[in-house]
Amino acid sequence: MREFLSEKVTNIKPSGIRKFFDIVSEMKDAISLGVGEPDFDTPWHIRDEGIYAFERGKTFYTSNSGLKDLKEEISAYIKRSQGIVYNPASEVIVTVGGSEAIDIGLRAVINDGDEVIVPQPSYVSYVPCAVMAGAKPVIINLKAENEFRLTPEQLQSAITPKTKMLILPYPNNPTGAIMEREDLEKIAKIIIENDILVMSDEIYAELTYKEKHVSIVSLDGMRERTILINGFSKAYAMTGWRLGYACAPDWLIKQMVKIHQFAIMCAPTTSQYAGVEALKNGDDDVKMMRQSYNQRRRFLMDAFKKMGLDCFEPFGAFYVFPCIKEFGMTSEEFATKFLQEEKVAVVPGTAFGDCGEGYLRISYAYSLDTLKIAIARLEKFINKLRHK
Repeated sequence: MREFLSEKVTNIKPSGIRKFFDIVSEMKDAISLGVGEPDFDTPWHIRDEGIYAFERGKTFYTSNSGLKDLKEEISAYIKRSQGIVYNPASEVIVTVGGSEAIDIGLRAVINDGDEVIVPQPSYVSYVPCAVMAGAKPVIINLKAENEFRLTPEQLQSAITPKTKMLILPYPNNPTGAIMEREDLEKIAKIIIENDILVMSDEIYAELTYKEKHVSIVSLDGMRERTILINGFSKAYAMTGWRLGYACAPDWLIKQMVKIHQFAIMCAPTTSQYAGVEALKNGDDDVKMMRQSYNQRRRFLMDAFKKMGLDCFEPFGAFYVFPCIKEFGMTSEEFATKFLQEEKVAVVPGTAFGDCGEGYLRISYAYSLDTLKIAIARLEKFINKLRHK
């Protein structure tokens, strides 16, 4: 038989996150700190709105770009959080999670051979989506000494005449790093001078612990060259509702809607009604969850300090990225041995790019009680390694 599979697809590696999750799901008394999924239930008033939508028979397609009321609430949210106005009719699209927005945003602008700059460590989907869109990913290795922030020097050195887009993944998964206004201003200057686009993935925008998140779209000259991506999974504990969105200039959203139209049709209708309620009345829920995550974050940083494990302090998302280089093991070896001996699953840093070698991603989207048990096992494990 002929080889029927696409080389482009078969050459893409499976997600490094799911491997350990699949193992731990079949291991008795194991604890998983590997998945970035809130342990909170979706707030009741949001669930009620989804249920009510079912009861009213709101189970038909919405328009391709999304429910009018939801797009208006998204536009209002961006205005009150960043001071930027998007036309809900032509500059907002509702997607099946933020992941679909990443995919169609890339496909809408990429021609074969275009280069997309991807800072790493970062979310596992960026490089595969860029490749499937026909782009050449250009990797920037972020550094712990810079708090895993993208520096102007790194960006400038990565730009070539073929550069089409920069993916800006902040607050960052897996490191928890953030970019503050002064960081973004330096980056924006280079972006404008080189006439490139930005995909700003801000799915963790509501989960920052140092100060309020600043979006690059709020800076002069950036709204017209940015695809702003966000969603409901992390901030509102709505992972299974599969609801995200993108905001961008109308000429760009028009092409994203076209791809979405043929591939997806529309995001889940009941989820969209629930999303309206989340944006209208969910601020207190987000505040409560953010405070809880911050408590867990501070617990982990204190625990690492006590056990002498090096970890820069994250100020966003719900991940820590401790360094395990002192043990002379690869991230994969450490994570595998830790799972086998102590029954705790974490994710090797290399799942998020080669420069993640020597690090682990630990999610604190789990209860404090669970984290205390897992960290006690981690301390026991590294003490054994240190006293070999």
